[in-house]
Amino acid sequence: MAEQLVNEFIVNRPIEEAWPIICDLEQIAPCMPGAQLDEIEGEIHRGTVKVKLGAITAQFKGEAVIVERDDEAHTATMKAKGRDTGGRGNAEATISAAAEALSPTSTRATVTTDLMITGKVAQFGRGIMGDVSKKLMDQFADNLNAMLDEQATAPPTEAAAEAKADDAAEPAPTAPADDATPAPAVRKIDGPAAEPIDMAELAGPALIKRLGPVVAALLVLLLILRKRK
Repeated sequence: MAEQLVNEFIVNRPIEEAWPIICDLEQIAPCMPGAQLDEIEGEIHRGTVKVKLGAITAQFKGEAVIVERDDEAHTATMKAKGRDTGGRGNAEATISAAAEALSPTSTRATVTTDLMITGKVAQFGRGIMGDVSKKLMDQFADNLNAMLDEQATAPPTEAAAEAKADDAAEPAPTAPADDATPAPAVRKIDGPAAEPIDMAELAGPALIKRLGPVVAALLVLLLILRKRK
């Protein structure tokens, strides 16, 4: 299943502050519902996304990397891919982000996602992805702005002040003598576990309409079995 999704959200910061934050996957990952960043290896960010429908919970493991970034034009492109750990399907996406100043204190970001889903999850997602993605983006924007407001009002911690001082005092690293480039180290991210995305709550009537024929077929099957008894 291939689908293009276009969403917008507002960041309550001037574009000079908002753009670096939008491109900082480690910082914004906790703001995305259901998402959990697990590790970073160089420019590759790996994590999980949890989704639930009733008593059933699915988990996708994937990775994302920004492949193009133009800070002057405020545009960036990211490649992402993931797989359902239950073997029900895979997903790949090319995500393009563009930001523009709305005012001296606010920025609008437009996110275009070219999504390709294969396997059983593709049958479930058809027809409801647009509605679900919009609601997820709205939740993400609310979480992001709440996080930024909290950071703005919170006093700097002693550890943060010491780390800033250390960074200022530390000399710039020198290039290795040979031409060999060392492999980037894997940095584990120790954060709180993400709560699964509740698809029934997000999709609402669209999901009920989608699953209605399935539920009806199950009811007919139950009636036939009862009559046979």
